[in-house]
Amino acid sequence: MLDYPRQAIEFAAASEAARLGEDVRILPLREEQLKERLGERFRELDVPLLLEWPDGLRQALLFVFEEETEPGRFSIHRLIHYCVDIAELYQTERVVPVVIFLHPGQFRESLSLGSDTRVYLHFSYLAWPLFGLKARDYFDSHNLVARLNLPNMHYAPEEKVEVYAQAVRGLRTLEPDRERQIKYLDFVDIYANLDENERQRYQQDYAEEIETMSAFADRFIEQGMQQGMQQGMQQGEATILMMLLEEKFGSESIAAHRERIETAEPEKLLQWSRRILTAETPETIFH
Repeated sequence: MLDYPRQAIEFAAASEAARLGEDVRILPLREEQLKERLGERFRELDVPLLLEWPDGLRQALLFVFEEETEPGRFSIHRLIHYCVDIAELYQTERVVPVVIFLHPGQFRESLSLGSDTRVYLHFSYLAWPLFGLKARDYFDSHNLVARLNLPNMHYAPEEKVEVYAQAVRGLRTLEPDRERQIKYLDFVDIYANLDENERQRYQQDYAEEIETMSAFADRFIEQGMQQGMQQGMQQGEATILMMLLEEKFGSESIAAHRERIETAEPEKLLQWSRRILTAETPETIFH
């Protein structure tokens, strides 16, 4: 939202984007100011964008983006509070709330307050359920935000590698900046979450494309080396910890905590090893 605000609006709020024009200036609002003024109603998943026109003839327009991973946790009442607060803060009544849902589930799209005779308040927002969009419909999209979000859309399990490839291809062709390419390759990796077999299929099926993007190929190698080094560090620290445990508390102390030791991160293992020096029982080490 912050790096590609116009494309985010065009992707998630197409009906509003069509009337913006090329001369509009889009400004992300300062997070520090919002936290100070709005308190707990501001979350890091809220991304307000302020739109201004250079001619000054149109009022500023606020886009309020909210990302909700689990629809069941979404509160339309909280969103109303937030929209009213931010409208008052920036002294505008031109507010467009947009909620992006990643996972399937039920969510309320409108709320009306009133009596038997009259509705006094009606609130709705633009719901953008990414999980319901067909990834294949966006394979050729020139909107980078859409291409980056292909792994968040709907596709058959056997299409996963192709979806990943199309997201990476979009990143390579639509984003010329190498630092942003590396930054958002991480984004695609996290949401695609390829297993080892799928990653090997990607490297086999798209070998020619990988050759043309050496930075990405280098990153795959580097990632594998880092994983190997991390695994080696974990095993080494785990071995040292178990030796120290056996030396001080006997072999029974290892059996009671072996599973926890074998799955812990190297930093945690090092912390436990240091505690052995002063621990009176094995349990105090892992507390």
